[in-house]
Amino acid sequence: MASPDVEGSKEFYCELFGWGVYDVTIPGLTDLSMFTLGDLGPEVLGMQPLADSAQYPSWLCYFRAGDLQTTGQAVADAGGQVLSDLIDVADLEQLAMFGDREGADFAVVQPRRLHGAAVIDEPSAVCWVELACRRPGQARMFYEQVFGWQAVERRFRDRPVTAWKAGGHVVASVIEMDDSFPTGYPPHWFPWIWVEDCDATVSRAAELGASIRFGPTDEEQVAMGRMAFMTDPAGARFAVITPHGDWMGNRLNSTPHHPPPENNRKWWQKPPSLRSRLRR
Repeated sequence: MASPDVEGSKEFYCELFGWGVYDVTIPGLTDLSMFTLGDLGPEVLGMQPLADSAQYPSWLCYFRAGDLQTTGQAVADAGGQVLSDLIDVADLEQLAMFGDREGADFAVVQPRRLHGAAVIDEPSAVCWVELACRRPGQARMFYEQVFGWQAVERRFRDRPVTAWKAGGHVVASVIEMDDSFPTGYPPHWFPWIWVEDCDATVSRAAELGASIRFGPTDEEQVAMGRMAFMTDPAGARFAVITPHGDWMGNRLNSTPHHPPPENNRKWWQKPPSLRSRLRR
């Protein structure tokens, strides 16, 4: 996440989801704040300061790829933009930033010691990522060309929704931005967070300063569960869902979870000199 108010965002998300948070100082790069499941548990999501005040606060999705240079060429060939050279994040990972043909930013990463989210598909963790844009058909063709994803058509409230599959497993989806988005609001990726009680989470989010955009409501056509969309106090959008059993077409049973190698699974357990505890 890129936030114009890092300390405020830490407070909001830690209060809402019960997350912990710590800072990673990386020479030559902006400090990275890592949200953890519970108090200093496995990593859930990360955050950095918003680099440009003219930009909208937003979440950024990272996708794993075999070769970053090959992926960069595929992005350019598909009509996207290469936004950065290869970036070495210490010994944690190597990444590159791109923009799709709709203007949504994303990153592609080759893990080293950091293998992305250390926990997914459980309460207070990410269970889904989604792209919001104004021309879903263009986005569909772009990501199919770049990553080889296969599209599966579904419907959400009488509107088409594309879910993407990779290797037979559903990995993401795209929705069309409607009139509920402000004029000029850019296309963007955002996370879905699994919560145990959607209504209670929405109520608490509102108390903490979030703007509720949609829901809570029950949805059985696309994502089986009770869901809501909201904007955090800093301006970044995200969604929450309390799943109903076998949601998103057997997603929980079919999506592969690739944990890091055994000797790296607890890389976050570092001495205090490398990991500074933050004020909550």
